[in-house]
Amino acid sequence: MAPSSPLRTGYLVLYNALSCVAWAVVLYRTVTSCLTVGYPYTYLEVGEWTRWTQTAACLEVLHSLFGIVRAPIATTVMQVMSRLLLVWGITYPFPFVTQAPFYASMLVAWSVTEVIRYSYFATSLAGLQPSFLTFLRYNTFFILYPLGIFSECSLIFITSKFLQGAEQYMLYAILAIYIPGSYTLYTYMMKQRSKVFGGAQNAKKTQ
Repeated sequence: MAPSSPLRTGYLVLYNALSCVAWAVVLYRTVTSCLTVGYPYTYLEVGEWTRWTQTAACLEVLHSLFGIVRAPIATTVMQVMSRLLLVWGITYPFPFVTQAPFYASMLVAWSVTEVIRYSYFATSLAGLQPSFLTFLRYNTFFILYPLGIFSECSLIFITSKFLQGAEQYMLYAILAIYIPGSYTLYTYMMKQRSKVFGGAQNAKKTQ
């Protein structure tokens, strides 16, 4: 990773803070939509905002590629591309699938995850590290990852039923890729969790 500098740190704090706000908007509009008009209308309320918010996350691939952050390029690309598939390849051309509850549940999983993740990184880079954010960052994925993955796969599967031939088989192949892909992402977070909490426990023992 490139050496730390005020410019780099300032940029990353700003990027993470703005991303946190953008995903907080997704979460707020998703929840209010479900409570007021019902989940079938979630896409109409927040679909476009979510699409561009997720597209902006392509910057994270560049951050990893050029060493601006230490995130592994493989897992970063995997997560960004899978979400781009959902917002551009599934829900955008086939908006009717968003009337299923899985679209709203997917957005809840994504947005809660990202609000926690971006706020954690922004505060850490700013020299702060609230313990509650650390706890949320490395524990909520136990619930949010399965919820998000199940919702994504459900939307892909529903879409596949309206396709034929090569397009349908391509979606089946993508669903198959989700098995090793999900394992990779989940085990990566488990390792990160062990490093964070394992390091904290070792520090306490040496005191």
